[in-house]
Amino acid sequence: MKLTLIALAAVSSLALVACSQKTESETSAAADHAGNAAASAASDTAANTQAAADQTAAAASAVADDSADAAAVAGRKADAAADAAARQK
Repeated sequence: MKLTLIALAAVSSLALVACSQKTESETSAAADHAGNAAASAASDTAANTQAAADQTAAAASAVADDSADAAAVAGRKADAAADAAARQK
């Protein structure tokens, strides 16, 4: 009976050690995966932020160009109105 209990305890200990090593390996792999996912997310965020900044700069430049064009048109119309008023006198 004692021999059976000792053998059972030895087998249980080996199973527990094997399970612990497997769990440790899986935990390490999960941590590596989580680290890689976080690094990938950070890289994607940086790229998306840069793309958004580029698009914002392009939009601001387009607005500035459109504003300058509109101001030029308004200036020409004001000059034309002044010329027409001068001819009426």
